[in-house]
Amino acid sequence: MSKIIQFTAKNPVQSQDDRYGALVSGFASNRRFGDDVFWLKENAELLSILEVTGAKLSQETLAPMAGFYANVEKRLGFFPQYYRFILSLCLDLEDIGMDGNKGEALVNWAADEGLAQSEMSDLQRMEARRLMLRRGRDPLPADPGLEVRMGAFIERSEAFTMPNKKAAYELTHTVFYLSEYGRKTLELGAGALQSLRFAGTLAWLDQNLDLVAEVCIALRYAGQQPPAIWESWVEREMHSFTVQTGERANVQDEYHEFFICNWLASVSGGQAFTKRVAAERMSFHRVPRALAPLRTMSECMFRLDDRRSADWDAMRPLVTEGMDDAAQEVLGLAEQSCPDFDAFFAGFARVGLRQAAI
Repeated sequence: MSKIIQFTAKNPVQSQDDRYGALVSGFASNRRFGDDVFWLKENAELLSILEVTGAKLSQETLAPMAGFYANVEKRLGFFPQYYRFILSLCLDLEDIGMDGNKGEALVNWAADEGLAQSEMSDLQRMEARRLMLRRGRDPLPADPGLEVRMGAFIERSEAFTMPNKKAAYELTHTVFYLSEYGRKTLELGAGALQSLRFAGTLAWLDQNLDLVAEVCIALRYAGQQPPAIWESWVEREMHSFTVQTGERANVQDEYHEFFICNWLASVSGGQAFTKRVAAERMSFHRVPRALAPLRTMSECMFRLDDRRSADWDAMRPLVTEGMDDAAQEVLGLAEQSCPDFDAFFAGFARVGLRQAAI
């Protein structure tokens, strides 16, 4: 008698809804707990990406966040210093499928309390305005020049030729807010577009995956085509992530890079979050990267002192001396991907003070 043997696939295909559900559950219930501000940060980042990429989730999928939503008023009342995180979580939950309409009342309370007026930076004020306008309330009606000031900030492209990650992230987020995350047609000036190219070039030279991906998203929101070299690299790195689960999961990981790579995948016409994930404690890890050339370039230029020049053709042999092949390849790709690399390097060289009369 013949015997029928049935084979069960070890890794059945995971649907997009299942992947979204696993991500929501993993971050809501299994990485961090309680009132940890990092719990707020991680979950706000995940839900924000789901919202801006048009995801719609079922009540069942969002169930791990139901406890937070049920008590969101208490959290906001006791932790008003985290109002941007809390409002973002509440509004995104409602907009991607959570039953309820608490967001409008919370926005009105935050605006009445003047929480946005206590912010120290224009970028934070822009974020607060963007959040509250989602429910029809401008928290800063007496500040019509906010967007004008931020527009002037991003137009100063020379500021983005020098390593300054904080400024670079403020640049990308300014574009996110001005474009309403791609929902609004945004026509940036030549200076702002050059700022994005310069910030992306620095991030590329540093092999900063997170920032390169953010610059690519910002360029797309500005109606521009990012360099194919950058986007192809981000896509390759996205697929190279490994997911650790259970006791092996270490939350001091690279989850944010994983999020931003997937966000770019969606913005560029692909599908976000295709990697198999589990509804448990997870961490996300990249393959160790090769040595990036940015530090070597900076140290070389500093040591050159009075011999330092803004002329890239003259400086290239000196800058590349001592670089390994991998670093030189990254540098060569930077030249290919930035059409105004000479202008970028002129700022990077930092010879302006020496040339000025003192």
